[in-house]
Amino acid sequence: MRDCLQRIAEYTGHDRQRFETSRMVQDAVVRNLQTLTESSQRLSEEIRATEPAVPWRELAGFRNVLVHGYLGIDLAAVWLVIEQDLPPLAAALERMAARRAD
Repeated sequence: MRDCLQRIAEYTGHDRQRFETSRMVQDAVVRNLQTLTESSQRLSEEIRATEPAVPWRELAGFRNVLVHGYLGIDLAAVWLVIEQDLPPLAAALERMAARRAD
């Protein structure tokens, strides 16, 4: 999941215009979001419980939107996810990784 977040940041350069004007970047980002959300479903309940503020159920729901609605994906909504939802998720994943390392 952390790799997906890093790739999304790399592909977009945190630049909305880059995301909006490149189909290749859009495709790469959506693919990594699919992988990220699929991976989130594979975490055990015990691990997810260590970060109760993460909306795990909504993350799974977003995966379904991406996988089943790929021809009608709202790119503005995807950008909002990148901008607003991924930074707190990245912080949560870093905390989870740190706890595992202890």
